[in-house]
Amino acid sequence: YRDDDDINDVASMAGVNLNEESARIMATNSDLVGTQTQSCKDEPFLAAIPLHKRILEMAKKLGITDVPAEVVTFISHATQNRLRTVIEKVTVITQHRMESYKDDEWYEQATDVRSQLKFFEQLERLEKQRKDEQEREILLKAAKSRSRQEDPEQARLKQKAKEMQQQELAQMRQRDANLTALAAIGPRKKRKLDSPGLLTVGGEGLGVSGGSQAGLGTPSSRQYARQKITRVNLRDFIFYMEQERETSHSLLLYRALLK
Repeated sequence: YRDDDDINDVASMAGVNLNEESARIMATNSDLVGTQTQSCKDEPFLAAIPLHKRILEMAKKLGITDVPAEVVTFISHATQNRLRTVIEKVTVITQHRMESYKDDEWYEQATDVRSQLKFFEQLERLEKQRKDEQEREILLKAAKSRSRQEDPEQARLKQKAKEMQQQELAQMRQRDANLTALAAIGPRKKRKLDSPGLLTVGGEGLGVSGGSQAGLGTPSSRQYARQKITRVNLRDFIFYMEQERETSHSLLLYRALLK
């Protein structure tokens, strides 16, 4: 019969030598052996002295005269945690607002408000143009009329037609002057971004291209990753406060809606 130790020695049955494994682990983590680990200093998120004064002012109204420093530290950490939670939630709301579903195959566009507004603006422009043409025809007819007995209304229309003709003539002259100036200047040359100039810095050539910085003496440009910035506006905060139970009926939400 075999002993219990031999029966329960699973490592030996699997062909694993515990001494070799221990030596290998110690060799791998040799840089951690002999090091001393200590906790970081507990630094409060808010300024301790003004926060302590504010807490004492609020505590005196409730009959409390002494507030220990641990309470101030705890409230400071709670404020930091609360602020972090608010920022995370508002950031998620902003990302959802900025997300576009135009290229998603699982969504189809039901309405296009921007195109509808452009259509109405075009209708208003055409209606205004039609009214201007009618008014112009009336003024031209009044200017061409040669009736001897002219009423004040007819004289006013003639004067207005004369002013309109003078304004159109001034616009045509200004347009011709602009075209003449552009023709005198010549075609504008576009800056070539493919072949940038070289700036000599310390005896070495430094190529600079639009939007990127090239390496020293090499045509390949080094791209720098642009940090993505999430811009949160007041509408995102209002949506967040409407969803939260603590702020859905608060005075702060009412003031935000009035802005």
